Amino acid sequence: MFVGRKNELRVLEDTYNKPGFQMTVIYGRRRIGKSRLITEFIKGKKASYYVASRTSLEDNVKKWSSQAVADLAPAMEGLSVADLEAFFRFVGNLADKEKIVIALDEIPYVAEADDSFLSRFQAAVDTIFASKNIYLIICGSAISFMEKEILSEKSPLFGRRTNQIFLRPFNYIESAEFVPKYNAEEKAVVYGVTGGVAKYLTLFDNNLSLDDNLIGNFFTTSGYLYEETMNLLTQEFRSVNTYNTVIEACASGASKVTEIADKAHITTATLSYVLKSLDTVGIISRITPMTGKENNRRSIYEVTDSMYRFWYSFIPGAQTAIEMNRGEVIYKNYVKDKIHSFMGKVFEEMCRYYTLSQGLDGKLNCLVTNVGSWWGPGHDHIPTDIDVVGIDDANKKAVLGECRFKNEVIDKEVYEALMDRRGLIDRHYEEVEFLLFSLSGFSKWVKENANPDKVRLVTLEELYE
Repeated sequence: MFVGRKNELRVLEDTYNKPGFQMTVIYGRRRIGKSRLITEFIKGKKASYYVASRTSLEDNVKKWSSQAVADLAPAMEGLSVADLEAFFRFVGNLADKEKIVIALDEIPYVAEADDSFLSRFQAAVDTIFASKNIYLIICGSAISFMEKEILSEKSPLFGRRTNQIFLRPFNYIESAEFVPKYNAEEKAVVYGVTGGVAKYLTLFDNNLSLDDNLIGNFFTTSGYLYEETMNLLTQEFRSVNTYNTVIEACASGASKVTEIADKAHITTATLSYVLKSLDTVGIISRITPMTGKENNRRSIYEVTDSMYRFWYSFIPGAQTAIEMNRGEVIYKNYVKDKIHSFMGKVFEEMCRYYTLSQGLDGKLNCLVTNVGSWWGPGHDHIPTDIDVVGIDDANKKAVLGECRFKNEVIDKEVYEALMDRRGLIDRHYEEVEFLLFSLSGFSKWVKENANPDKVRLVTLEELYE
């Protein structure tokens, strides 16, 4: 089953339907579904798809040419070419009569095998492909490499692409399509523990209970997600221990540079590089309060990849039991009751997405074009925070929201706390609407006292409507 990616498929189809040479660059973190997107797109088309390997250029050219022959000229099957330029000419000749799609996945592997590859590739684009009816798709998982070596002005391929697609995780609504039999709460948890990453979502069988899926994927030695964090770090970085320690520090609550450096026992200079690398792959992000400037002193670092946050919250302390094939005991006695607490931040992110979507659809009291959270001193100078802050920058208006993913209704105390936060974010913004998001609904008092013109009460089920 192929789920979602309608916008990306439309971009690929529209580009394919343009005459002459076209080139699309697709990139994004590992497991995000790049390969699946390409294979879905090329169905029914005259196309060749090759995934590069970590071998020599010559070996990759032989395999690439062999794959192209099998896909595009099966009568010549068995033929392979070792010379790169000869292979490019062969591909060009195949496109003389009809449009073909050439997809090269994991291009960083080939480029890193031979420093001359990208320049030679560029020469082939300019002298062979440019005059042919070829749709070239190049793809890679190493985000920093793709940005610096493929997309930047310094790249030999700069100026040759028609467009690019940065593939992101699925949002919570798209993620729910992978487990259609689950209820709203279960769908939210699946989104939370997978971070919306396509590969991880496919691991959840909605014919099994949520508990069984979590135990099978995280709390058994054979579970795909049990060793996934270390596998990804090993694929992305050289000094895995340093990156692991920094993530552990952030997951345990350290959020400022000095705090993280102290917990990780590294210098702030080293930490700066590590945080930048982790931000590039989407594991840790620098968060700034809404209406605050980019260099705001209140900025913090958080583990924003929720699969990583779940793993680092529960797996390290359970590994001994898991290795003894007793992970189920840990899950049922320690983890299960803490999932609502873990889901707090996930639910806030879901509510922010909902707020932005509703604002752009014109369903709020202002046109929300940016959304985030806010934290800082309250009216009594005691630190406080606001879970959801939606901003209409053009008209200087804002909506504020509070979220609760708990087995208890939102009552008067939470309602009044949100009202007390009025005037905190920025005196230049008029607060025109207030949103309360709840897993378990709202008390009679809240329902009777919330002004429907100013206060919106939103249940988890409504987020999925």
